[in-house]
Amino acid sequence: MRVFKQFFVILILLTHAIVASAEPLTVAIAANLKYVFDDLAAEFKKETGIEAQSALGSSGKMATQIRNGAPFDIFMSADMEFPEGLYKDGYATTQPKAYAYGQLVLWTQKDVDLSKGVAGLTDARVGKIAIANPKVAPFGRQALKVLDYYKVRAAVEPKLVYGESITQVSQYVDSKAADVGFSAKSIVVAPETAGKGKWVEVPPESYEPIAQGVVILKHGSETNGEAARKFYGFVLSTKAREIFAKNGYKLP
Repeated sequence: MRVFKQFFVILILLTHAIVASAEPLTVAIAANLKYVFDDLAAEFKKETGIEAQSALGSSGKMATQIRNGAPFDIFMSADMEFPEGLYKDGYATTQPKAYAYGQLVLWTQKDVDLSKGVAGLTDARVGKIAIANPKVAPFGRQALKVLDYYKVRAAVEPKLVYGESITQVSQYVDSKAADVGFSAKSIVVAPETAGKGKWVEVPPESYEPIAQGVVILKHGSETNGEAARKFYGFVLSTKAREIFAKNGYKLP
């Protein structure tokens, strides 16, 4: 019995050592999650003791990296299309679930009049307009739909400059390389950017709802399954929903 107890204690210590030395959970995230992810990761670690780190880029770019073997455990996309494709092709083990809806805004740090909204972009005094690359960034795709909705796309096409992601659009606006940009509300309300310039929401009827989906990836299921499942559940939890709402997202 004594030997058994000693063995049991050693087994517990080894288990704790393995857990302590485990690799952090790696989450591929869409660029609009740049600031909110820190809040999510902090709360997740508080609840579970598990560290989550992010790899950030446009949703299309992250999906391509996953297909090319990038060792990510979870994918938080800015749409449902990219994660759905990964699931259908065997790169994800769960069907995508919407965790939040992104919201488009017009953002400027120049003396641009935003009172006329998207229609005002045709003004000759408005120069470069930054949007995310619609081929890889869902927010960019929806920005083009907005321009079509207001029938101004042809007029503003020569002014458009494309960023790889919402993050690069933010850089264009922040550096004043662009007069105005189509950004995400989650970016402009973040503490890191709040109060910089001015912004207005783009009317939601002018673009399709930006449902953002999360999936557990095959790599995560195979190498970090328990932590991946916990994070997946956390992203859909009441606490995470509170964090998303506070950071400028609509809820499913």
